[in-house]
Amino acid sequence: MKNLTRNTDDDRWLAVLARDLTADGQFVFAVRTTGIFCRPSCRARHALRKNVCFFPDAIHAVQAGYRACKRCFPDKADPQAHRVAKVEKACRLLEQDRPLTLDALAQQVGMSPYHFHRLFKSLTGMTPKAWQQAARAGRLRRSLMAGEQVTESVLAAGFPDSSSYYRKADEALGMTARQYRSGGNHLAVRFAISHCSLGRCLVAESERGICALLLGDDDTALMAELTLMFPHARYESQNEDFTRRVGQVIARVDNPDASLALPLDIRGTAFQQQVWQALRAIPCGETASYRQVAQSIGKPDAVRAVAGACAANKLAILIPCHRVVRTDGALSGYRWGTARKAALLQREAKPREA
Repeated sequence: MKNLTRNTDDDRWLAVLARDLTADGQFVFAVRTTGIFCRPSCRARHALRKNVCFFPDAIHAVQAGYRACKRCFPDKADPQAHRVAKVEKACRLLEQDRPLTLDALAQQVGMSPYHFHRLFKSLTGMTPKAWQQAARAGRLRRSLMAGEQVTESVLAAGFPDSSSYYRKADEALGMTARQYRSGGNHLAVRFAISHCSLGRCLVAESERGICALLLGDDDTALMAELTLMFPHARYESQNEDFTRRVGQVIARVDNPDASLALPLDIRGTAFQQQVWQALRAIPCGETASYRQVAQSIGKPDAVRAVAGACAANKLAILIPCHRVVRTDGALSGYRWGTARKAALLQREAKPREA
């Protein structure tokens, strides 16, 4: 029911100053100097009272010659749905081959660059530039996996020239384009499958460091998972040094207090790496919700994207995605099974004081 106390302009002005959400739908206010009308809750800078007038609804404001605010969308029944639609349109534009500047993108969705950038980041957890780079990397991967030549793939993906791609080769693919085109061919990988307290454990190492730590019950399934990551890698034989490093990793899997001073080969998007860094900051014996992780990286609305980054983690325990739970404390999903997640959390739980 509408608040009947806002029947004077003074009452309405107080609601505008308070950016009162409950006043939305009761009236709109217009600014004579800009020719724009807004919802009472609009976050735009307040105008002087002498320049503000009020209308019962958007229709009356339009009839008086005012334009709807492109920030609060007072002419839309569901402004949030309208904002989401604008971001969805922007995502489709960013995924095209032709690169777009922030100004050009904002113009196409009908918003100022500043407000559009804030809206896009709040809903997706990424900047428009990062989204465009991720889409470009995705096109490059698909083209290379289809067997296209490296140079043609680089240019078709939207890189302006080969040199601009090679400056960001590791960021885009985690390896050279030629290696990715051949499914990781010529990429040296060692691996070992061993028993641990959580079942079977596959440890893989590239020239950069530990690149995979997978848990499971079946050696064949673990090997298949590794093969999906590097389908044509050059798998090298184990040596004494690698065997020793595997032992260190297994010790860390079995004992949450054990230290591990080995380099990690962490491959992922900029957003994923930001999430994974936040996960590594969660102390042993504690948990965090997906929303808390999103807030910790400055992207409070990117809860689903955080969950996706957790699911994409290839380094079990070393990047402790098992420490992320639902807001109500429920375990939710885990790439290597909720039973293992429960066992890990129980093992890491701090003993209660008497």
